Parts: sequence; structure tokens; C-alpha cells
Amino acid sequence: MIKQNQKILNSMLVVTDALCILASLILAWIIRFKSDIMYIEGGYLAFNNYLKPVILIIPVYLIIYNFFNLYTPYRIRSVFDEFLNLLKANILGILIFTLILYLTKEMNYSRYLLFIFSILSIVISTIERAVIRFILRYLRKNGKNLKHILIVGYSDLTEEFLHRIHSHKQWGYNVIGILDDNLYVNKDKVYSKITDKNNELKKAVEEAAASTASGEKIIGKINALDKHLAKKNIDEVFVTLSLKEYEKLGSIIETCEKNGIRTQIIPDYYKYIPARPYVEEIEGLPVINTRYIPLDNLFNKFMKRVFDIAVSMACIVLFSPIMFITTMIIKLTSPGPIIFNQDRIGLNNKKFVMYKFRSMHIQKEDEEKVCWTTENDPRKTKFGNFIRKTSIDELPQLFNVLKGDMSLVGPRPERPYFVGKFKEEIPKYMVKHQVRPGISGWAQVNGLRGDTSISKRIEYDIYYIENWRMGLDIKILWLTLFKGFVNKNAY
Repeated sequence: MIKQNQKILNSMLVVTDALCILASLILAWIIRFKSDIMYIEGGYLAFNNYLKPVILIIPVYLIIYNFFNLYTPYRIRSVFDEFLNLLKANILGILIFTLILYLTKEMNYSRYLLFIFSILSIVISTIERAVIRFILRYLRKNGKNLKHILIVGYSDLTEEFLHRIHSHKQWGYNVIGILDDNLYVNKDKVYSKITDKNNELKKAVEEAAASTASGEKIIGKINALDKHLAKKNIDEVFVTLSLKEYEKLGSIIETCEKNGIRTQIIPDYYKYIPARPYVEEIEGLPVINTRYIPLDNLFNKFMKRVFDIAVSMACIVLFSPIMFITTMIIKLTSPGPIIFNQDRIGLNNKKFVMYKFRSMHIQKEDEEKVCWTTENDPRKTKFGNFIRKTSIDELPQLFNVLKGDMSLVGPRPERPYFVGKFKEEIPKYMVKHQVRPGISGWAQVNGLRGDTSISKRIEYDIYYIENWRMGLDIKILWLTLFKGFVNKNAY
């Protein structure tokens, strides 16, 4: 039934997408030529001349939508992911549309109308998908359009999965039950050994056999999978076996495929492997990489480096008056060097010298290496306190970016002493050194500066490393302007 419903939904989406594209053209034509919003110089083509190319291009748009996975089931897909795919699909669609008009030498087709059409197609398609998503979520919360699932294996992973299902009723998952060899109690066999007078013992057996911590029923052992698939209306099987039970996996998949039931595996090793592992092949042998790092891609690495060089050079020019004034004040108010050089650990655990404007009195090298800066640190100069609060002391790191030691955006680098310390104390701490360190980072724009949780910072750093894209760098730089420069934890 669920497969039939999905086919109907996909067919509806194709039709509504086509209608949305058509509606975008009609509305664009009205805005351009009939609304008096835009100036019209001379004559313009009849409506039919604008309509025909769009009708011909609609199949191309639908193919592009399919290419961007807009017709795959999106029961648990985020709104943001769907919007991003819609945006990409429509941008590609309008580029192809423009190319076709150019190749067919259709020079009189209004470019203003094309621009309005491209904006409207994105807006209307997004509204369409949002309405459909709202309707589906409403139906699922009210027991309609459900996907009936059976869970095989019970572990901590199972409870986490069930928690997510119960927290997201809009996903429409209905758990039929759980099969597990360790928790299942055959009540009939136990009852046969209990006299009628032992009602309390019977009740205890009933409770033990009834459900898990989350309230789902343990309905049998794993070897009863075939029987349950045959007699119950089950759409999918989720396997949540513990690692020690993985020898059962082959027979479970074989049983599901024999019954034509889709199998999904939630691996128990996820606690050891991060959220986004990826698979490569060595002569046909699949190899699971424990961490997906977009910046391992040479093109991504090149684009980020070009961006770093261009923006850091622009910032050096832009902030040169501030740096000059800072240099003069430091020289006049405190004896010692203007620039403070400090060893930090960067990409691939390599040591480099990081530059900062000096904000403290001259101190012993051994103390400087192991002392953490505190809010009312007596080592800070008066002006040093100001440039730390406003992050002006970080501006010389723009030259670190030009040298290639650092990036504009990335995990903040730490001193060797603290790296050695945190390496032993904080899980996954060293992962941050798989990319270039940054002047600003995802953790910093989320308030994690100064004497804040290192564990929490690493969570944000790993998120950045695994989810890097140029847009995220731009977002972090934008947030740095408003949240990163002046921060209550910056001391």
C-alpha cells in the first residue's frame, strides 16, 4: 500500500510541478506586460509566443527535478535540503532555457520576463512543496499515510531510533513490533509452568514480555521474521542489531528479500564512526571511510584557497588604518614587541607560528605556554583588554592566511601544550587538525570563545569539517561581523 501511495504522490508532484512552472510563466507575463509595474518600450510578442517555449521546456525541468532527487521519498528529508535542491534545479533549468532560446535565435523573447519567471518558479515551487509537506504531515499525525515497520534486534541504538520516531510523528512510521533473541519471552511456555494461583508472577511475566523502555512490543525472536512478514502488512524492516549479533545479518536480509520487503540497516558501529562516512572501492571491494571531509576534494580545496587569498588581501587593505593605529598605541603604551608570535598546531598536526597584536605584558616563555587567559587576567594591558574584546588582536593572522598556515574560516588553532592535554581528555579532539585552522570558526560565531566548553567546541568544529561548503564559510564570515568580533567570552 505504501508503495502505491508513493507512486500516486510522485505522479501528483510531477503534475503540480508542471502546473507551477506554467503558472510562473503566466504570472511573469502579467507582471511584465499587463501590470504597469514595468516600463514597456515599443511592442512585445503575443502571449502564445511566450507560452510555447515554456510548454516545451517543462519536460526538461521535470527531468532536472528528478536528477536533483525531488521525486524520491522525502518522509524524513529536511525542509532546507528540499529547498536547496529546488533552488539548484530551477537555476539549472533557467540556464538551459536561456541556452535554448539563444541557440534557436529567439532574440525577441523578453529577458525581463525570463528573470521574473526564474524567480517565480523558485518561489511558487517552494510554496507548492511546503503545502504538500504540510498536508502529508497533518495526515500522518492523524494516522493516515503511515509506513508500517518492523524492527529486528534490540539495543541502545533501537531506543535512539524509537525516540526519534516518537518525536517526529509527521514521519508517519508505525512500529509493528520488535524481534529480538535476548528479550523475547515465550509467555505460553512460562504459563504452562505456573499455577493459576500465581497471578502476580503471571503479571510480572506479562510486563517483562510486553515492551521495551520506549513502550514498543517485543513480538518474537529473530528466526520468526519470515512468519511475521508473511502475516503482517509490513512496508519496511529496520535492522538495529548490536555488533556482536552481526552474524545474523545475512539471513535477515535474505528473508526480507524473499518476501519483497525493503531492508534498512542502522549500523551499531555509528558510535565509533561519525555521522557521514562514505564508501570508496578498491578493485570492487567496498571500503568505508570513517569521516567525510569535503575539503579533501582538490577542487573544494582550491576554491577555498583562492577565496582565502582574495578576501585576506582585501581585508588587509580595508583594515590597514586600524592595524596602523593599533601598532602606534601598543608601541606608546607598553614596552615590548608589537607583534606577538606564538606556536600553534595546524593542518596535519604541524606546528606553525601564529601572529597576533601583543595584548599582554612581557612574560616568561614557560608561563606563556601553559597559562590559560582568564576574564580579569592581570597579564593583560589596558589597551590589550580592548583589542581582545574587539578581536583587533587577531588581524595580523590575515598574513598567516596569505602564507597558507591558516584559513579565514576553520577550527581555531591551539598551543602545543593544550593540544597534548586535550588530546587525552577530549574525544575526537585531534579531528580538527584535518583541515587548516581559521581566524574565525563555526564554534566562535556560536559563542564558544575564551573559557568555554572545549568538548562543545569540538562538536561544532567537527560539524564544520564534515559539512563544509563555500556558502557555510561566507555565512560564518557574515556572522563574525555581528557576533564574532565583539564577544563577551573573548578575553
